[in-house]
Amino acid sequence: MVATRPEGETLREIAARYGRAETTVRNQWARHPDWPEPLGKRGHAYVYASAAVDAAVTAHFARPSIELEPRRLYSAAEIEAATGISAGTIRAERSKGRWPAPDGRRGAANVWLGATVTAAMEGRQAYRRRGAAG
Repeated sequence: MVATRPEGETLREIAARYGRAETTVRNQWARHPDWPEPLGKRGHAYVYASAAVDAAVTAHFARPSIELEPRRLYSAAEIEAATGISAGTIRAERSKGRWPAPDGRRGAANVWLGATVTAAMEGRQAYRRRGAAG
């Protein structure tokens, strides 16, 4: 009897499709309680149904889409309202070099152009607390 290869994709292939590191997919995504069960194995790698993977990624790991006016300046409070990222998180991300320097100031507040925020969001991982509605 010849064993058939299960249709689907490996964690490495999922990572490549989503433009993420394989370690992120393996150590974070695939350990989430809503991650799909493997269909089987291809060699030593587990294989997952693409549609089930897409559903899990959409529900738990997809980056939020935001619509900001590219040339408008936004304060941290306005960024929080648009993206859900708190001013404290922005400060922490800036101190770690993961958020851009402000494009200007409005009074005592730092402000960023919508284009700057959108670019920063493109490279940012989405985080959701366990049990949070998604």
